[in-house]
Amino acid sequence: MKNVYGVLLTLLSLPALAEGISLQDKMMSLDSELFASFNHCQDPEQLAKHAGYFAADVEFYHDNGGVTWDRDTMISNTKNNVCGKFTRKLVAGSFKAYPIKGFGAITEGEHLFCQAGTEQCEGKADFVMVWHNVNNKWQVTRVLSFGHRENH
Repeated sequence: MKNVYGVLLTLLSLPALAEGISLQDKMMSLDSELFASFNHCQDPEQLAKHAGYFAADVEFYHDNGGVTWDRDTMISNTKNNVCGKFTRKLVAGSFKAYPIKGFGAITEGEHLFCQAGTEQCEGKADFVMVWHNVNNKWQVTRVLSFGHRENH
């Protein structure tokens, strides 16, 4: 009888466990896809793919660069200042995801910015992203990129 209760308890706990793990996995996957397109944005197809991860009215707050109020301006800035010059790497173990009931999720972590070609990673920063899930289409509505510093 003890075994039956143990099995039932385990089965009842799995959905909650799977839900937490699946959110982390889903958001990590989206983060990876988003920045794979960012890292290859000198290709117009990848830049367009990258743009698709953001809502048209995305707000991007950058401690050094200021605020961008829409996707078109943000993508233009990315094209002119990043594509072919820098790539992004997520700092291992820093990524976290949190659900937002009825809306989507918040992700946070640390990332490195590396010189394209040399892969020398000199810059480090923290980030927070707010993702909106509408009919299983996830888009970023807010980005905070802050604490830019040298990578020691």
